[in-house]
Amino acid sequence: MKNKVRSATEFLKPLPDPDAISSEYWRAATEGRLLIQECPTCGHRQWYPRALCTECSSDTQWLECSGLGTVNTFTIIRQYGMQPFKQELPYIVAMIELVEGPLVMGNITDCDVETVRIGDPVLVWFLKIEEGIGIPYWSPDA
Repeated sequence: MKNKVRSATEFLKPLPDPDAISSEYWRAATEGRLLIQECPTCGHRQWYPRALCTECSSDTQWLECSGLGTVNTFTIIRQYGMQPFKQELPYIVAMIELVEGPLVMGNITDCDVETVRIGDPVLVWFLKIEEGIGIPYWSPDA
């Protein structure tokens, strides 16, 4: 499933530092694709990218996800004195349970922070920062 990609005109937050393990994840996000790792040996699915399966220590493969999930838990950040985060207050940091299984962390956007509830359906969208680095964000999926 191809998800919505927006291009950043200016991104002042710290950038991810892709390495040999995570670079495919960040590159796919620039293309509007959400990846997690799946173990072909035991079937375990995991996020964030790691060198080996956390269940059986086998090599993993990338699995493209649907981009659909539900809010597992969240917090509303109302105070943060440093830029560039200060200008975004209030904002939501959430754990999203993907329909494929793993929990992923991200920000929920495009809604009033007071309306978000545990169990709400969400859909991923991506902010393309630069070539090879896209950041997944989440918005309500009504």
